[in-house]
Amino acid sequence: MNAQDKLKLLAKDLTKDFPRSPREMLAGYVIAARAVDKCRSVLAGTAGEYHSGCPVDSIWLDFAGITYDAFRDFVATGATDAEIAGWIQKTAKQRPGIEIIRWNNDLRGKRLSELPDGIQEYMEGYVQKFVPRNRPVYVFFDIYDLEEQRI
Repeated sequence: MNAQDKLKLLAKDLTKDFPRSPREMLAGYVIAARAVDKCRSVLAGTAGEYHSGCPVDSIWLDFAGITYDAFRDFVATGATDAEIAGWIQKTAKQRPGIEIIRWNNDLRGKRLSELPDGIQEYMEGYVQKFVPRNRPVYVFFDIYDLEEQRI
């Protein structure tokens, strides 16, 4: 089986399903599992309206010290989650575990007003369009979990 066939087996059809929550971890990082789902789907042509390498993915990639091109190229090999996790752990900037834990916890609790200006501007319209009415957004990750009906 070639890389494209493996990739297509692993890729979610994001026109019918949602990527994983940004809270779900891969290789010890929040956002990473969601970034993998979106990247696979973009590469397989099943991303729908989702984007890979977006500013949210970049928050994780920048912290990990991984370029989007290197990430995309590895995902394109048809690697499994376990293989991607191993690659991330080997490729990411080496940090003490507590630094990663603090970063994860900071993102889990981050309010919209604490995000970079560009993300705040984008989310201003996004929340109105995609988050169900009368559902409060307490932290950034709530936006995706409310929209995608996890909470």
